[in-house]
Amino acid sequence: MFEIRSLPRSSPVKMRQPMLAFRSWLSYRCAPFVPGTKRSRHTPTGGCLNVTLCPTQTPYLSVIIPAFNEARRLPLFLQRVIAHLDQRGQSYEILVVDDGSHDRTAEAVTLASQGCPHVRLIHLTCNMGKGAAVRRGMQAARGTIQLFADADGATPIEELGRLEAALVDGADLAIGSRALASHNPAFTVHARWHRSVLGSLFNNLVRRLGVQHIADTQCGFKLFRQPIAQDLFAVSCIDGYAFDLELLYVARQRRYRIAEVPINWTDQPGSKVRPWRDGSLMLRELLAIRKREAQGLYRPRCRPTSNGVEPALTTVEPSHF
Repeated sequence: MFEIRSLPRSSPVKMRQPMLAFRSWLSYRCAPFVPGTKRSRHTPTGGCLNVTLCPTQTPYLSVIIPAFNEARRLPLFLQRVIAHLDQRGQSYEILVVDDGSHDRTAEAVTLASQGCPHVRLIHLTCNMGKGAAVRRGMQAARGTIQLFADADGATPIEELGRLEAALVDGADLAIGSRALASHNPAFTVHARWHRSVLGSLFNNLVRRLGVQHIADTQCGFKLFRQPIAQDLFAVSCIDGYAFDLELLYVARQRRYRIAEVPINWTDQPGSKVRPWRDGSLMLRELLAIRKREAQGLYRPRCRPTSNGVEPALTTVEPSHF
C-alpha cells in the first residue's frame, strides 16, 4: 500500500502503485478551484480577484497618462478612469508614465490603483518632457485602440465614447477639440481667458506654418488605431509640448484620416503649462519639424495594417476635410 502524505489530511489518497498515485496527485494540483475547499487562489494584486491579462492577450483599449509631479491631481482622475472602464466591460490597460517626478507621483499611483491589476507604472529616471513620456507609453501599449489623456483630468474620461464613434465612422485617429466645443452650446468649455487668447494666436501661427484644417492641435485627449499610433510614434522625436504638432503633421503627410471631435473640457488648477515660455519653445519645435520634413524623415510610407489586413472602414470622412 502506497500513501501520499504531501496532500491535506482531509483528503488522503491511497494507491496500490506509485504511478497511479502520482497521476492522482497531479490531477489534484491541476484541478480548478472549487468554492468551499481549502485551496487558495493566487492573485497578483494582494487579494484582488480580477484577472490580469496575460502578455499574449490584447486588450481592447490602452490609456496612456503622462505624469510629472502629479501626486495631487492624478489619483482622483485615475480612480475615475478605472471606475468608468470597469463599467464598460471591455478589456483595458492603463499605463501611467512617471516622467521623472520629484514628488510622490509613483506612490500616489500605487495607492490609487490598489485592487486593479490593469494599471502599469512606467518610471522614467529623469524628466524628459511630455512628448517623450507619451511616446514611451504608446510604444509599450498593446491595445487595439490607444488613447492618451492628460493627468489633470481636464477632459472627463467619459468623452472617450465620442472619439470612439469617430473611429467607427472611418477615422484613423480622433482628437478632442476645445475650439469646436466652444462654438457649440451642447458642450461646456471652461478656460482661463489668457490661455484662450494665447491658444488662438498659437493655432493661427500653426496653421500658417503647415498644420491646417485643425482648430485645436494641443488638447491632451487623442485616440488612435493601434497600427497608426505605432507608425506615428516610431518617427516622432519632439519631446516637448509640440509633440502633438509633429504627430498631426506626419499624419497629414501620410494622408491618415483625422477626425476633430468637440468635447467637454474644464481647466484645472495647477497647470504646468507656461504660456509665453512654452509657446515660444513650441514654435521652435515646429520649425524643427519642418526641417525634418525637408530632410525626408517624414516621407509617407504604405499604410500600416494589423497582420497585413486593413481594418474595415466606412466611407464616411471627417467633416472638416
